Amino acid sequence: MARIALLPDDYLPSSTLVHAKMFHELAHEFMKQGHEVVVITPGLPNQAEKLLIDTVDGVVVWRFRAGLRRGVGKLKRAINESLLSIQAWDAIKNQVETAPFDLCVNYSPTIFFGYLAKKFKNKYNTYIYLVLRDMFPQWIIDEGLIKDGSFIAKYFRFFEHLNYKASNKIGLMSKANVEYFRSINPQYNNVEILHNWASLIPSFFESYFIDIRETYNLTDKVIFFYGGNIGFAQDMNNLLRLANRLKLHPKAHFLFVGQGDEFELINKLKKDYNLGNVTILPSVNQSQYQEMLTQVDVGLFTLSKTHKAHNFPGKLLGYMVQSLPILGSVNVGNDLIKYINDSGSGFAHVNGEDDALFTSAVKLLDNKLELREQMGLESFKLLQQSFSVEQAAQKILLAMDKSH
Repeated sequence: MARIALLPDDYLPSSTLVHAKMFHELAHEFMKQGHEVVVITPGLPNQAEKLLIDTVDGVVVWRFRAGLRRGVGKLKRAINESLLSIQAWDAIKNQVETAPFDLCVNYSPTIFFGYLAKKFKNKYNTYIYLVLRDMFPQWIIDEGLIKDGSFIAKYFRFFEHLNYKASNKIGLMSKANVEYFRSINPQYNNVEILHNWASLIPSFFESYFIDIRETYNLTDKVIFFYGGNIGFAQDMNNLLRLANRLKLHPKAHFLFVGQGDEFELINKLKKDYNLGNVTILPSVNQSQYQEMLTQVDVGLFTLSKTHKAHNFPGKLLGYMVQSLPILGSVNVGNDLIKYINDSGSGFAHVNGEDDALFTSAVKLLDNKLELREQMGLESFKLLQQSFSVEQAAQKILLAMDKSH
């Protein structure tokens, strides 16, 4: 039996982020296999104690006092994230001294848990497995948000590499991502593919907290649903252009639910395009989100075409668990396109191929249940084959076992 620390920068029950749910499911899977699990995660700046210990669905959670990192502006966020490792170590060191961890699963982003991971590794010989899901700051350099070689880029790079150096193994979400990572970081050869993961148990509700069809008058509509981060990296205009073209198809309706830097922008674009076929809602809690997934017809995704890394958006797992067909577009070279198209789980295109995206949307709209149901079944099958939480847990434990 191993004693395992999980290090996500956000966690349940308050978090609406996909990785919070992924880490909760991973915790349960490790516990099911007989391991002892502690989730170490930032708490609130005003919590009474430096360290609050509670449980969520049987999972032990250590919440250390930390500044807010979302909705506070970029500079404040950078400062508060920079302090995460120091605040965490200060709060938990006595607990860890008494019972060190054999394995630490560190989630990035954030890039700022590297110092804490290094502490575990050097002091207690903890095996550090980094689940790397976003090559930060590379993507904000690629997007032109900061200049390569600038002070801020060098600052972020320092912590990025501290994170990599502290890790025994780095798990990236796809083959294309591994290749891209190696091309920009050839000095690290401890990388492997670790897909995103989800529990294979679909949600079922006898009654709804929010009946979205009734509440928003969508009873006879085919609902195209996007849930998750609404930020620069997603290029939400991609989906709003699609909604604009589908105005001529009265049965199609778009439901966007989430939070992020571009939330105001998509509300503005909705007005500019005069989109009566779009409903935009702020983020909801995890159980309300699960409810929504059981009431919609098609799961949408989008990534900016200027992205160099080949992300596999975590929201797709939620769509797959509920057997939804998938529709969207991403950057060139992203092997997500191949996964979805080859498995028949839906339609994936390169961002900018607006005609192809529109044609696929119309197919899902017009072919009623046959095509949507068939693709939905294939998307659940794809989840079973490649993205189950059992496979992720086994892969992480195997990496640790091989090192001994």
